[in-house]
Amino acid sequence: MLLKLTGSSCSGKTTLACSAGERLGRLAVHDFDECGVPAGADRRWRNGMTEMWVRRALEYQDRGVDLLLTGQSPLGEVLATPSAPLLEGIAVCLVDVTDELRCGRLTVRDAGRWDAPAVDAFLRWAAWHREHARDPRHRPEVIINDSWSRMAWHRWTGWKADDRRWCTHLIDNTDQPVAESVDQVERWVTEQRDALRSGRLPLSRGWAAPPVAHTDHDS
Repeated sequence: MLLKLTGSSCSGKTTLACSAGERLGRLAVHDFDECGVPAGADRRWRNGMTEMWVRRALEYQDRGVDLLLTGQSPLGEVLATPSAPLLEGIAVCLVDVTDELRCGRLTVRDAGRWDAPAVDAFLRWAAWHREHARDPRHRPEVIINDSWSRMAWHRWTGWKADDRRWCTHLIDNTDQPVAESVDQVERWVTEQRDALRSGRLPLSRGWAAPPVAHTDHDS
């Protein structure tokens, strides 16, 4: 299955994934950008790379291994990739911090790299992630406009917030030790695996199929 840690920059995704991955078996850990980010990378590039990572997850799946992937692609983007329905299971977790902490981390990690408008863009992206995790109807154009032509957005754009398939777990590691956040990621991965095995995972194979129409003969 694909287990995705998402969120804007400097939320701690990679640190948590690598630490949790050391504790768990049958789990490959990768970062979305580990192959490099080209100059001028845009939404279409991110869409194509998301599909590439979904296909990598399918390769791991064939070997009985799950993929824990860090990156900024949100739930709606993962679900719209061409190959997403082939996965045995999908689970997404938003790793988040306060705007103040994110700004501080950006300054420390990339001193002098980002001007005020760039930092503001990171914060607006983080705010959008929070609302997208709650409701698929929150400004879907942010990821849909100017996207890759092969993306199947129709799979979820008709869903509402109470659809059980629209499920993004939240880990806010603002005011807690890294070790505690790692524990939370480990528990989340374990719970998603258990849910898949027991048939309780909302995004297990078949999630993209249209609902079955019931007739009077079915009652």
